[in-house]
Amino acid sequence: MRIAAIDIGTNSLHMIVVRVRPDLSFEVIDREKEMVRLGAGGLDGRALTPEAMHAALQVMSKFRRLAESHRVDEIIAAATSATREAENGGEFLDAITQKTGIHPRVISGTEEARLIHLAAVYGVSIPGDAAVVVDIGGGSVEITRGTGLDVDTGRSFKLGVIRLTERFVKSDPIEPRDERRMLKHINAEIGEYLDQIAAAGFDRVIGTSGTILSLGAIVSMQQGRPSGAPLRNRHVSAKQLHRVRKELLALDLGKRLRVPGLEPRRADLAVAGAVLLDTIVRRLGAPELTLCDLSLREGLVLDYIARHRKQIAQADRYPDVRRRSVVELAERCNYWPEHANQVARLAVALFDQTRAIHGLTDREREWLEYAAILHDIGVHISYEQHHKHSYYLIKNGDLRGFEPDEIDAIALLARYHRSATPKRRHEGFGELPRKRRATVRTLAAILRLAESLDRSHSQTISTIDLRDRGDDGLLQIRTAGDAELELWAAGRHAAPFERILGKPLRIEVSGHAYVEQPHEASRVSGQAVRRRGHRRLRKDDAAGAARQVAERRRASGVRHGMELVRPRQGGDQDRQEKERPDTHDVQSAARHGLR
Repeated sequence: MRIAAIDIGTNSLHMIVVRVRPDLSFEVIDREKEMVRLGAGGLDGRALTPEAMHAALQVMSKFRRLAESHRVDEIIAAATSATREAENGGEFLDAITQKTGIHPRVISGTEEARLIHLAAVYGVSIPGDAAVVVDIGGGSVEITRGTGLDVDTGRSFKLGVIRLTERFVKSDPIEPRDERRMLKHINAEIGEYLDQIAAAGFDRVIGTSGTILSLGAIVSMQQGRPSGAPLRNRHVSAKQLHRVRKELLALDLGKRLRVPGLEPRRADLAVAGAVLLDTIVRRLGAPELTLCDLSLREGLVLDYIARHRKQIAQADRYPDVRRRSVVELAERCNYWPEHANQVARLAVALFDQTRAIHGLTDREREWLEYAAILHDIGVHISYEQHHKHSYYLIKNGDLRGFEPDEIDAIALLARYHRSATPKRRHEGFGELPRKRRATVRTLAAILRLAESLDRSHSQTISTIDLRDRGDDGLLQIRTAGDAELELWAAGRHAAPFERILGKPLRIEVSGHAYVEQPHEASRVSGQAVRRRGHRRLRKDDAAGAARQVAERRRASGVRHGMELVRPRQGGDQDRQEKERPDTHDVQSAARHGLR
């Protein structure tokens, strides 16, 4: 399974694309980030600026295209401080959804802290260690303490580098009095909380986020390590951090831009970042800081994995997102997999053996298969009118990977697997273009016959073979048990399929002994009763079953001539009255014979 996770931060937008392994760990296969300064001028309840929102929307569109290129199964997006506080944050999120189709959620500061902690301890912590995690963003700083993945305490404070820079950095280099004012503000906001953590004790302090990694990279370069050297799990002493703070505060922007290791786009925010990080580490009394390049986006992935273990296992079983989405919907509705898969198998076989007549493609074949899997899910609501319930559940079932018109087609096929045939007055059907209506009629007729061939839900029919005999079509079926109920049901529902053929349908059975008793009551097997809320067969249903199999059934258009014959019998024992097919129901196709 592949997941894209997006962090819509105050300073930067980050995305990673990961592949989830069978052991539920993950590997990053692509990453992208863009510094857009979304929170610039828009914190403390002010509105996000049009320029910042436009830039962010452009980046989100790029992220969407990149995620699609990797064929991800899910895109998770979370917005933090800037969006959380802005008066037009909701409008911004709506714009993202409308432009990209991504549905970001705003997370609280506490939830942001928890997710960052998950990522940090996953990346660098030793199991059983009590770890403090610090993440410095543009609008806020998150500080947690916990053992392993369990967070004992976690809070978010409005002390991000953009916020501190806009409020306190009034000159370049910063004036000492402004540094003192900033320091006093930081201690007033988080000093007591840091003292509580220090008193509780910890084994290590982990620092994440671009600001902290940038400061760590300066130390790494000063130690003689090459530019771009990996920073994860690298230890930076408190003394080294304090020295970097003093160096940066003494430089103006032009000189900071030339500091080895400092990311140039962060040079204007590095002063506030250095003061904040140095103050936190010193107040905690920590001798060193462990760097970690995992943060909120990885936390989003880990949280998703923890909450969707079953879906991830499903993804391994069904790599195709469309099929997986169908199976997930079916399972949510407590479907009967044996019956659904049998109907799908029979429906696809009928489709393949009538290709020369209907002329449909593999795309429509896929719709038919998925409709067969989902045709009975409406029973989850009620057996009565369950075909209509199936229609609504499919329409609103969040099927992923499908175009809206494909979902409409699949829902309509499930709607017509029993009872009424498609009518122009029916919801959703009348609005379809004429060609699509013909397609739905054809596929629905196939599904109806396939469903009847597993009427007992016992999967007794093993193979089917449809042959053109000129005056009629012969469906040869091989059974592994008593298929009397299937034959009776096929007799009731074959008329729409006969319209596809343009001729009567007869059935020849092999593999099980049948004795035709058209004038006596048929024995109905114990498996004939439908499960879980399905109605029981009425006495007249059972008594007339074999008789209805043998009798011709009249229908509009082609006279229904479906008939059960013994193996090797000819099809001319009963003369069939022929009528012209209903032009509204017959799928237009080339005039070719059955396979």
